[in-house]
Amino acid sequence: QSQLVESGGGLVRNGGSLRLSCAASPSSLDYYAIGWFRQAPGKEREGVSCISGTDDSTYYADSVKGRFTIFRDNAKKIVNLQMNSLKPEDTAVYYCKADIMPTAEAMCVGGPTGYWGQGTQVTVSS
Repeated sequence: QSQLVESGGGLVRNGGSLRLSCAASPSSLDYYAIGWFRQAPGKEREGVSCISGTDDSTYYADSVKGRFTIFRDNAKKIVNLQMNSLKPEDTAVYYCKADIMPTAEAMCVGGPTGYWGQGTQVTVSS
């Protein structure tokens, strides 16, 4: 059974950058749509950015467009989320998810099915 492992979270100042990585063990993430989701205290989990498993098309929530970039590193078999111009409202636990979904948008707005990682904390100080 595959497991997802996130890394790269931490504490950063307002306007700073972080890169999150999602790796699958023992198998690769080929052909899976991958999504990054986040959940802040007292809020529902939301889809932040997703990438298709077929053509690497991407989807971004309006709140992160122009600041976050999702991309695959095929050599390392991981999916990264580059987060720039971070804001305090980006503070949350970030999770990656893998699933077979038709589009990146479907991945981001879909339900709780699929493989989930354990989450990594991102804290942006003001």
